[in-house]
Amino acid sequence: MHLAIAGSVATDHLQTFSGRFSDSLVPDQLDKISVSFLVDDLEVRRGGCAANISFGLAQLGHAPTLVASVGTDFADQGYQKWLETAGVDCSQLRVSRDRHTALCTITTDDAHAQIVTFYPGAMAEAREIDIAELHSSRPIDLLLIGPDDPEGMLRHTRAAREIGLAFAADPSQQLAWADGEIIRDLIDGAAYLFCNEYEAALIEKKTGWGEAEVQEHVGTRVVTHGKDGAVVYTPGGERIEVSAIDGIEAVDPTGVGDSFRAGYLAGVAAGLSPQRCAEVGCTIAAAVVETVGTQEYDLHADTFLRRVEQQYGRDAREEIHQALAIRG
Repeated sequence: MHLAIAGSVATDHLQTFSGRFSDSLVPDQLDKISVSFLVDDLEVRRGGCAANISFGLAQLGHAPTLVASVGTDFADQGYQKWLETAGVDCSQLRVSRDRHTALCTITTDDAHAQIVTFYPGAMAEAREIDIAELHSSRPIDLLLIGPDDPEGMLRHTRAAREIGLAFAADPSQQLAWADGEIIRDLIDGAAYLFCNEYEAALIEKKTGWGEAEVQEHVGTRVVTHGKDGAVVYTPGGERIEVSAIDGIEAVDPTGVGDSFRAGYLAGVAAGLSPQRCAEVGCTIAAAVVETVGTQEYDLHADTFLRRVEQQYGRDAREEIHQALAIRG
């Protein structure tokens, strides 16, 4: 199954704040907010939602095509070679002539709350990518449309609908700026809709659609709940709850949602059931939350499958083992 992942590619600057952001916020003065946080640590890592998802898929035995716009510095900094060595197809990347690759700065406090700033850079040119042209040169079976240049996301979504290409909608961080009309456009007709619990509520609030109405406009809806796992809503009306992996010492939540999506899509591509797909997603997410950085984890097939068996049972282990070629 040919998976294409469209979205952001960025360099992440990860910072740690010893304290809680909430202690420095005055509710009735938020319109005049002026705060500064002295951070204790800085990690410079590879990131971007599309790159993170693509990397995760490669770790699970797939060779996804990364569809994104990057800067001339992308190859120079060794990021492209890193992804290609992992097994990601970078042949369809658009390289900007005069803009740097996107930069994301993420500060995490002791409660794992995060403040994020994002410089789009070359990502702003993603709107120049022609999905129909890519599809005609090498047919895509499923296109994930993740956070990206807003015009690019809309263009990709509309193109997918026009040519009958199955797509997964993953607007996540871009929901904050988008109004109801744009969000409806981004998710309508999606074979899959990925969001977390908060984003699910935001989608309903901004679109004016209730939960049932959102479901009517998409196929499978997957809602992540952090340490409480995920819930999958199928087109047939089934509600499937999948627990997160127990006994995990969370180090850094950055990229955990991306890795879950990678796991779920790897399961889809391998023909696994929705429950098994979510179990794969939760298991790879556990590996990511235990490390600093979004692509710094090692899965190790034995450890991965042992975790699957301990949390979900021997049948789950056998089915996932047969379906996926886990690296490591």
